[in-house]
Formats: sequence, C-alpha cells, structure tokens
Amino acid sequence: MALTKTQFGYRRHPDQDRAGANIAEHAIVVVGAGPIGLSLAIDLAQRGQSVVLLDDADRIGEGSRAICFSKRSLEFWDRLGIGQRMVDKGVVWSVGKIFHGEQQLYQFNLLPEEGHKRPAFINLQQFYAEAYLVDRVEELPAIDLRWRNKVTGLEPHNDHVALTIQTPDGPYRLAAQYVVACDGARSSLRQMVGAEFAGQVFEDQFLIADVKMTAAFPTERWFWFDPPFHAGRSALLHKQPDDIWRIDLQLNRFADPAVEKLPENVRPRIARMLGHDKFDFEWISLYKFQCRRMNKFVHGRVIFAGDAAHQVSPFGARGANSGLEDAENLAWKLDRVLRGTSPEALLESYHIERSAAADENIRESTRSTDFMAPNSHQEARLRKAVLSLAKETEFGKRMVNAGRLSTPSIYQTPLSTADGDAWRGGPRPGASMRDAPVVAQGGDPMFLTEAFIRAGTRFTWLAFGNGAAVEVPEGVGAIRIGGEGGFADAAGLAVTRYDAEPGTAYLLRPDGYVAARFRHPTREGLDAALARAAGIN
Repeated sequence: MALTKTQFGYRRHPDQDRAGANIAEHAIVVVGAGPIGLSLAIDLAQRGQSVVLLDDADRIGEGSRAICFSKRSLEFWDRLGIGQRMVDKGVVWSVGKIFHGEQQLYQFNLLPEEGHKRPAFINLQQFYAEAYLVDRVEELPAIDLRWRNKVTGLEPHNDHVALTIQTPDGPYRLAAQYVVACDGARSSLRQMVGAEFAGQVFEDQFLIADVKMTAAFPTERWFWFDPPFHAGRSALLHKQPDDIWRIDLQLNRFADPAVEKLPENVRPRIARMLGHDKFDFEWISLYKFQCRRMNKFVHGRVIFAGDAAHQVSPFGARGANSGLEDAENLAWKLDRVLRGTSPEALLESYHIERSAAADENIRESTRSTDFMAPNSHQEARLRKAVLSLAKETEFGKRMVNAGRLSTPSIYQTPLSTADGDAWRGGPRPGASMRDAPVVAQGGDPMFLTEAFIRAGTRFTWLAFGNGAAVEVPEGVGAIRIGGEGGFADAAGLAVTRYDAEPGTAYLLRPDGYVAARFRHPTREGLDAALARAAGIN
C-alpha cells in the first residue's frame, strides 16, 4: 500500500473533560469514516456546516474491498475537490467483455460518446479512496475527525440525540441535532434504534483474490460463464492500480470458507485461470451475496446511509456508488434544514428517494445473482438457453446478466416539477444532470459539470439560447448556454443532450439532479419549482 499515512492516532478531545450533564452539543455527528461518511462530512463542511466525524478504528481499512467507482461518483468527488486525484491514480475503463466457455459472446462500452469530463468507471482500491478523502478532511477545519471513538449508546430526544462514546480514555457523552449512521453493514447504530434489516442472503459463495502480477491484459472488465479454468462456475477479472488484479471466482455453496481462503488452496485456482503462477497475493476474502435494506432510512434525528441502510451484491458496483449517491442526496437537504431554509420534512424526501434507489439496486443485484448462480434446474436451463441465444442474436445478448453496472438513479419524487410541453430527450425531472463540453467567456474550454461547481453547487438555473430572460432569485446560481455573455456550445453537445431550443431552461438541485425543466420559463414557474424542490410546499 503506497500511502504516506494509513494509521491515525487517538487524541483526547476537550468534549471528554466535561462533567455531569454539561455535555458538548453539536449540529451534526457522522458515525463511520469510510468513503460514505468521509464524503458526506466533506460535502456538509463545504456547505458551511460543522461536523464531528467518529470512527471506532484508527486506520485506513485493509484490502481493496470496493474498487469500481462510477462517473457519477467521480462527478460528486469533483465537487468535493478530490475527483482528479482519484482519476489520476485509478485505472480508467469503459469496455466490458462477456465470455461463455472460451468464446467471447459480446462486448459493451459504457460511455462510447465523447464530451464528458469523467470516464464511465475507474478501478481504485478503497484504501486509496479513503486515504484521499481523509487528506481532504484534514484540509477542512469544520470537520472534527475523531479516531477510536466508538458509539456505544444512543438516546433519541425530540430536539437532539445523546450519544455515549467509548475511547481509550473511557466513555464520554455528547449531543447532536442530527446523527448520520455510515457505520457499515454491521451497523451498531441500526441495532440501537431497533431497526429491521430485511432481505435475502444468497447461499452461493464467491472468492475474491487481489493478486500482484505483470500482465498484458487490457483495462477492461472480463466476465466468464463456465470458463475452462473454472468449469460450471463464473469468474471475473479487473485491473487495479499498482499491477494489482481483482479476481472473483464463484464457489460451491457448501464450500468451507476457512479452507477456501487458505493461500495454498487459492493459488492453484488462480494459476489455472492465468496459465502461470507468477503472482503474489495482496488480499483474499470470501463472501455471500446479500440484498437487504432497512424499512426506513430516517429514524427521527438518526439517519442511515450506505451499507448501514442497504446492502447489495458486489457485482455491478452498486454498493459504494449507491452509498455515495446517499451522501450527496442527504448533504444539501440536511444543510438547508439546519439553516432553517427548508422544513424538517425535507429529510423525509431523502428516505423516499434513496429507499426507492435501494429497491432498484436490490432488484438488479438479485437478478444478477439469480442469473450467475441459478437456484433451480429450471433457472439453470433458462440461463443455458440465454447464453446460447447470445452467441447469435442481439436480444439474447441483452438478456445476459453478468452484473449490470451501476447507473445514477432517476427519482420519482415529489420534489420535481414537470411541465406539459413535449420533450424528445434531455434529462427528465428526477434524473442527474448530463455533462457536455462548453467554452467560457474568454475562450477557456471546460465542462458543464465544472460550470455547475463554479455556480456554487446550489440550486442553479440552466438556461439555453436567446429565450426570454428570467430573473433568477437571490441565492440561486445561473448558467447560460449560448446568447450574449453565456457559455459557448461549440460542439453542440449541450443543446443535444438537453434537447434544448432557444429559451429552454432547467432548474438543477444542489446535488446536480434536475428539479424542473421548462420550454417557456417564467419567474412564477421558477419560484414554484424552487419552493417544491426545497420542500417548502
């Protein structure tokens, strides 16, 4: 692990010296310094909120764990000031290939078009992502990151949550207006609020091995059904930085995890796959698919995000990426509620939107699992037929499910407004904004996602062409494409991707999702859409 700092010492905090009922009070406490908790804390801090971030460990997690980070996650990290560092270290990819036996069935490209700042995906070990996020946290004085602070007690009240925290110096207490639980799949806070975590645990097991080797394989996602080196099962190969390769091998559901994880038993399997044994192990683990979620993501003033709220199988890269979507969805809403510019009811929309997204991810993940590991003779026959059809037909290829990759959720949300005019395309209300190359005044080339950052990642009015000008309310950002003083759309991609005619306008939420779109915008329409998106009516 080529990182300058992976372990962080415990430090006593003045909050621990308060006696009796004189406990410290904070606006936000985030529990869990993984990628989700770190990203959420940074977003909140950049919006002007002070955050206490607690973690029961004192080091960056070991092993690659999550490795595939999506274009949407990179755009979120751009807003946090660390996207470029992730991309510089990561392995960029967009092409995947599907094999059946020794034959390639087909390949796909997740981002075939030009004109986007960020690639479809990067592969980057989770410990790098966490380390870069910690570095960013340390640049922000509004975040108080406390290592080896484990929450052991939680008492909900009408206007705050009281926490008991265990440290090497003993316990102490503090109070928070809101607590966000990002403490992972085994969330202790979930248990403390007595929340259900319902769903399905699949019996088939998968072996993960990160191996270090020099190989000429391209930077693509390769997935095999019934490969000659692992007959009757499936396998996956991904490249990571530092000549590390991720290999997933499906195992028998009755395999003994303790035995299968032994390096002397893993090595022959990998050697058969690669055709040589010139590799070293970096990490070996075994897992079962789990597709589960909480019934409610918001429990009074305790809010759950990431694996603490929902779990899916690793195939499809839906775990970490959906958790990061939780963070960007929650941050701006919590900021507005704390400032008093939106009612507390806005936080309910976090549950509405992100629980629906979790359901979508669970459905896709379950379908992938059922296809990769059939539960019955009938399912196995169906898969065999689909794989046979995929060799000859396009519709057969579309039926193959080797872990369909994560895409941004489209929210069916009460926060969005849709006008009645006809749209041939463009992002609909509830969808994430689309990127496109533009040219700023003065000739500087940039991207629309960068213009959104410059506008302040707040509610932003995106207007096209020389349509009727709408006065933008105070506190709302503005981006104009075309017309006097606007960004130039030299390639025409912004107009195309937003199905824009002169006068077309979009209202973007602070997380970059579309709140409303208009063919004939008016100030009255903008005000109504803004109030709805902010949860005011």
